[in-house]
Amino acid sequence: MCPRPTRTCEICEKVVSKYTCPSCLIPYCSLSCFKIHKETPCAKPSSTEENPAASPTKEVPVEKPVCVEEANVVIEKTQLKAIAATPVISVARPINVEEEKFVVDKTQLEAIASSSEIREALKDEALQKLIFNIDTSSNPLKELDEAMGVEAFRIFTDKILSNISESK
Repeated sequence: MCPRPTRTCEICEKVVSKYTCPSCLIPYCSLSCFKIHKETPCAKPSSTEENPAASPTKEVPVEKPVCVEEANVVIEKTQLKAIAATPVISVARPINVEEEKFVVDKTQLEAIASSSEIREALKDEALQKLIFNIDTSSNPLKELDEAMGVEAFRIFTDKILSNISESK
């Protein structure tokens, strides 16, 4: 199998993209950038030049389990620019989900992203740093366990879990 050509995320223009928008095929690097992209409507391109080997199946952006990565979805544009200005450390690791019930669906992700309570919590720079450290760690489970010892992080995760259960 031939390696894919690397493309830069068209949203933050800093990181190599791993994903493409299922509607318009614009490359993006993370759920944060995908959410920013989806703030404006997009449509499938008229030609298939950009993705000639496109499969007829629906492309679904899948990243890391909700516990960590989806929290980044709600970072406002100004906060994303500040984060993009700092060096990004990409940690490649497989996504292991023991049971499918632990994977959240699009509706649940949208509920998290639209929660004003979660957005407000993510304005806390200490919480942002904690989430970033978990996300970029070579041992994220250890970092997550340590983060659960921080009251602000526990409250934040409770808000996310409550929001997910309400959207079911």
